[in-house]
Amino acid sequence: MSANLGALLKRLDPALRIQVYEAADELAYESSNGWNNAGTGHAGICEISYTPITRDGSPVKVQKVIDIFQEFEQTLQFWSHAVASGMIDNPKEFINPLPHIAFVDGEEQVKFLRSRYDGMKAHHFFAAMEWSTDHAKIGSWAPLLTVGRDPKQSIAATKMDGGTDINFGNVSRKLLAWLAKQPDCSVLSSTKVVGLKKVGLVVSNQPSSGWNVTTRNLKTGVEHTVTAKFVFVGAGGGSLPLLQKAGLPEARGLGGFPIGGHWLVCDKPEIVAQHQAKVYGQNLPEAPTMAVPHLDTRILDGKKTLLFGPFAAWTTRFLHRTGSWTDLPRSVKPHNLMTLLKIAATNFPLVRYLMQQGTQSMADRMRVMHIFYPSAKAEDWKLVDGGIRVQAIKKTDGEAGIVHFGTEVLTSADKSMSALLGASPGASVCVNIVLEVINKSFPHLMTSPRMAEIVPTYGTDYRKPENAARFNALATEARKHLKLI
Repeated sequence: MSANLGALLKRLDPALRIQVYEAADELAYESSNGWNNAGTGHAGICEISYTPITRDGSPVKVQKVIDIFQEFEQTLQFWSHAVASGMIDNPKEFINPLPHIAFVDGEEQVKFLRSRYDGMKAHHFFAAMEWSTDHAKIGSWAPLLTVGRDPKQSIAATKMDGGTDINFGNVSRKLLAWLAKQPDCSVLSSTKVVGLKKVGLVVSNQPSSGWNVTTRNLKTGVEHTVTAKFVFVGAGGGSLPLLQKAGLPEARGLGGFPIGGHWLVCDKPEIVAQHQAKVYGQNLPEAPTMAVPHLDTRILDGKKTLLFGPFAAWTTRFLHRTGSWTDLPRSVKPHNLMTLLKIAATNFPLVRYLMQQGTQSMADRMRVMHIFYPSAKAEDWKLVDGGIRVQAIKKTDGEAGIVHFGTEVLTSADKSMSALLGASPGASVCVNIVLEVINKSFPHLMTSPRMAEIVPTYGTDYRKPENAARFNALATEARKHLKLI
């Protein structure tokens, strides 16, 4: 998020002075790191959780996947511009084409997926989507789904070839490397923000407000303070403690719910060669939507592996590499205590699910995998750490008694600070999200003539049928620059 926001802002206004701080020694190695997410370019194609099943027989609602598809396209458009303009190079190092498949089993799920397919296929975004209940056809799309499966079992799948696999860490590092070379810009690692204090400023002879940002070099211990007119907190799981340091009224009552993750990974060439897709299924009833099981091809540093999961785990840390077990208890304040207690009391199935996930055996995990890959053998897979997500818990969540797993932006009333909160798949629609940040805090940049060049699809509703031809032309051009076609 920070990489895309910084690069986009500098591209829109080259006169801006931008400073990026990263607490870790390396850039983009927390949630953005390739092994800490599935790398799915979330475009709504295969993510069944975006289209909840209907119990009354009514058609599945597909508006959300249409919205997500358009938002993800803005990300592709910006990255395409970055490649075409020489900001970054070698797109194959961070994005590759990969079919996206939604897969279900059982009569009820087959009917659901058919309704979902009918609704999506009717829209021009998904005109190329295919559907099948035939084992042989589905097996031609993804052989591991049908090898060893009972031929009488009722299954169904949809497929589109326009999906992507993304190394969000690599694209972030490329954008930050470009930003660091620009005039009046710098990117510092091993540098932790230890203080945020609101201050008064004078901007263009007008009273305004900003922030004194105090940082500490974690190798030398030296502290330094700079003054900024605007601060973006894109620290992943570390965003909540920073907001608490800032003392924003908008952050009062806000809590954090950390969830650890694990993947099963296979790198045996003979197995990896049989699967070339991202295959998403239905999440377990007690699991959060971000824990939807999926069997994926993953391309990291030019090497293909298979990844299955995610499997959740209980943790009190907010960050994988630089976090501490004290992160959660230290985040509990008088103003958010009741919110957290309400969530704990009304979400016991979720707490039980996390405890169960953290204690399950390899055999337990393999039973879940066999839903997708019936012939899978435990000895072909290894368990790896999948990073940490911290879901923001708001007062409204406490009142409703539920946790909304999603990504959102919190902005101060004076527009001097914005923060990214929530869980994935926010990275996929990062440009749409940072455009929201820019619109709130730098509205004058939204009308810049540069916008049409940098994000060509911005400002037009390409969901409308009359804009389909223009959308297809822009989408095709972007994919050529990114070497996706």
